[in-house]
Amino acid sequence: MATMTLSALTICGIEELPAQKDRDVTHVLSILDPQHPGVGAFDSYPAHSRTTLHFHDIIDPEPGKLMPQPEHIEAIIRFGAGLADAGGEHLLVHCHKGISRSTAAMLTLMAAASPEQEADDLFARLSEIRPQAWPSSLMVRLADEQLDRRGSLVAALRRHYGRQIAERPHYVDFMTGIGRHAEVEMAEAAR
Repeated sequence: MATMTLSALTICGIEELPAQKDRDVTHVLSILDPQHPGVGAFDSYPAHSRTTLHFHDIIDPEPGKLMPQPEHIEAIIRFGAGLADAGGEHLLVHCHKGISRSTAAMLTLMAAASPEQEADDLFARLSEIRPQAWPSSLMVRLADEQLDRRGSLVAALRRHYGRQIAERPHYVDFMTGIGRHAEVEMAEAAR
């Protein structure tokens, strides 16, 4: 896949979507919970290409919830491959809060587009785009496997989590409270 040559990359949550409508978004990747009815904010956007994926923001099995699957990561990579040929200018990736699934998806897109770029550099760029990024460890692991990164994305994710906790100590309680204690442990192991 060719390097993403889009002039703008944006990550946000659903509540932030109305503020993006005048930013000439050409492509959207939406990641929503399976039962979510859709996003009305896009009705006010200019014409754009949109792909929507449905799975829950979990890293361990939970009854009645759909975890990110390998086919979801494959779909994200295919979406990115299509961007190189589409001639788009501005990619927006969103999930419910713009913290976990969307940031993991953007990291996947950047890693697929730039296979030679160091993983830590990808995370630095991700932090520039979305400072509060806490990418789903499951999605990053699946992307690492599919992109044949040999564990480099997961290792860099640990370091990223460590930096996030240093800058945002409240993430420890927040992530633990939503069932993501394993990711907090990853961060602590990297410190």
